[in-house]
Amino acid sequence: MTTPATINFYLKSGEHGYLSNFSPHRVFLKGKNWPTSEHYFQAQKFAGTPAEEKIRLAITAREAANLGRSRKLTLRRDWESVKVNIMREAVLAKFSQHDDLRELLLATGDARLIEHTANDSFWGDGGDGSGKNWLGRILMEVRGQLA
Repeated sequence: MTTPATINFYLKSGEHGYLSNFSPHRVFLKGKNWPTSEHYFQAQKFAGTPAEEKIRLAITAREAANLGRSRKLTLRRDWESVKVNIMREAVLAKFSQHDDLRELLLATGDARLIEHTANDSFWGDGGDGSGKNWLGRILMEVRGQLA
């Protein structure tokens, strides 16, 4: 079987849903279990505050995302400068802590991984390829690290 040159992903229920931060795979970081990499990422916006734990305990990844995106809470001051590295940390933990996911990621070969969504032009491709696709780029970096 040949690997496609490009793999688009977005929804956790899609063919490549394991690439989504919403996929139901626990990660262990900062001495704690996090239900998904999305829980960890969103919580780090408020590291060291009660909101961090509230987000960790969210029932679903969607709830964690909604809490993390709420601007009723004050983002940590350095968020813009640390968010890409925090995503790297979350993605590396997810794919290094689950052998099955590591194998799936490695099986993508050298395919370009793209979070294909009009909802996000920073982590995704903006739906039309104009986005930065940071999540896809990080997944490809992690794939290289784990190979």
